[in-house]
Amino acid sequence: MIRNIRLSLSDLLGQAYTAAVCRARAALTGEPCERLTALADEKVDFYPPAFAARQEALMARVGERVAAPLESGEAGAPTASYRKAQHSDAAPLSALGAFRVGEDGRLYFTGKSEHYQVPLGHDFPGYALVERARQLGIPNATHNNTRGFITRTLEKRLVAAANGLAPDDPALERVIAAREPGVLSCVLNLETGSLAVEAALKMMLARFYSLDGAPAPYAGRTPVFLVMADNAGGLAGNYHGTTILAQTLRGLWPQLLQKAESTGMYRVVAVPINDEPAFAKALETYNTPPFKVAGFCHEILMMNYGGIRLRESYLQAAYRLCHASDTPVLCDEIQSCAWYDGLFLFRQYGLAPDFVSVGKGFPGGLYPASRLLCSGKYDCLSQFGALVTNGQEELASLAYLVTMAFLQANGPDVQETGRMYHEQMVALAAAYPALCEGAAGDGHMTALCFRSVEDVTAFCRRMNQEHCVDISAQTYKPNCPPTALAKLPLITTPSIVALLLARFREALDGMAREGAQA
Repeated sequence: MIRNIRLSLSDLLGQAYTAAVCRARAALTGEPCERLTALADEKVDFYPPAFAARQEALMARVGERVAAPLESGEAGAPTASYRKAQHSDAAPLSALGAFRVGEDGRLYFTGKSEHYQVPLGHDFPGYALVERARQLGIPNATHNNTRGFITRTLEKRLVAAANGLAPDDPALERVIAAREPGVLSCVLNLETGSLAVEAALKMMLARFYSLDGAPAPYAGRTPVFLVMADNAGGLAGNYHGTTILAQTLRGLWPQLLQKAESTGMYRVVAVPINDEPAFAKALETYNTPPFKVAGFCHEILMMNYGGIRLRESYLQAAYRLCHASDTPVLCDEIQSCAWYDGLFLFRQYGLAPDFVSVGKGFPGGLYPASRLLCSGKYDCLSQFGALVTNGQEELASLAYLVTMAFLQANGPDVQETGRMYHEQMVALAAAYPALCEGAAGDGHMTALCFRSVEDVTAFCRRMNQEHCVDISAQTYKPNCPPTALAKLPLITTPSIVALLLARFREALDGMAREGAQA
């Protein structure tokens, strides 16, 4: 059962800080400091009973036209690819929690959490603390040389959580001072997940090419990035962002990558999914001159490639080999962070990565705000090496802290709901063997695997258009398993899961009947 918590800004950030804020605001505006202090000390319900009850009531009405539609022919001025992909009927007019009303007036369930951005749903009551901060004049915009108190607090709490420590644990200062590989001790504040991954790739490359004249320990050797392969052994299985370097890791810009490889600038090598001997062989091959593995880059749940889950034993073995051969590891948790008890999936796997990219879920859809957690051993970039003007935003950091506080209070219950959902999806797939092969992914990110592209496309079309449940099929990648992907909001309850599964069964029943008639 999801529990409500009540916190004030003073609870979350400390009385000394909010008192200083109130004094500063009073000096700026002339407002009484007592009134401002009362605002800082006012507690907010993160998950009030009325909000929870409304979520249950709305789930029963998904698919209904609950408001008059917007009559608009506005098409905007998009690029051709965005114009082709647009579905204005489902574009939001208003939203609350796990639901939105589309421009067609119908009620939609956000089955993908708006593509991973809103784990706590729209208009989550706990984010009222962000509005409180605005009322106290706490600015969002600052700069890299004036990182605010909230951002600095967040950095320490992220490092604490990544190392399994409480924020007040005395061991935290020793961790922050550590410079060993596999110990996450520092944080870069950036704006998007792509930039977080790009910063990690830059740190890897800085061991081969000097950014600013500093010596590079592996100068003269060709850096090799190891990434997860697709089912045909190609590069399409991985996804690490939209910068050019990250896109070459997944096989885009093939002529650029070919030229880079032919000149020895860098190389990308795909390693088979969950194949420990093949990984060991690749690491041995490309840690031999003239090569050196620049880094192993992976997700744990391949949500851009069929929701495939990497095995714990596979990743643990790969990490042991990497740590023994001075090979840094990037665990890309842009999509899986904030979706698990303890906040990070890598901790549940018992892994010790050198880089962890996080974002999307933590700021709750309020701000674009990513972070790169990294080992002090690889802290080799000057400030301008990974500079983002807006990366230090104070209110974005506050949104992180609100999300973390709620999930730290509700982690076990959230995880139990995810476990139950996964088990029921496995059973659902088994009930329709002619259509489904099984379930992939994990927890709230469980995916339904189909036997054909045609079937998964038909299923998603039914769910999106008839049932107003937002899920998607990956049909744009070659050799990708035909899978229907979801990522349920963390405020999804067992009763909402039951109603969602009933919609899934209804769609599958219809497909089975039509198949039998054919």
